[in-house]
Amino acid sequence: MTKADIVNILSEKDGLQKAHAQEIVQTIFNTLRKTLVVGESVKVSEFGTYSIRRKAARIGRNPKTKEEVEITARRVVSFKASDHLREAIERD
Repeated sequence: MTKADIVNILSEKDGLQKAHAQEIVQTIFNTLRKTLVVGESVKVSEFGTYSIRRKAARIGRNPKTKEEVEITARRVVSFKASDHLREAIERD
């Protein structure tokens, strides 16, 4: 599913104009992005939690050349599904 699919569903289901639905969806994603960038978690009830996790530097290996390379420390987005979402996935 793409962002455009979400806009179409919102537009069809709620009778919104596509431009307005696009603006709503874009505002939601911009808010999520800004919240994560500053290091805060985003909890979506009955869906899950997005959070920022720090990964330490480590040594990796180029699978083609077998050469060792240092992978720098970085921040990554982590998602933990809620119990409600996990149960729904198991059920279907």
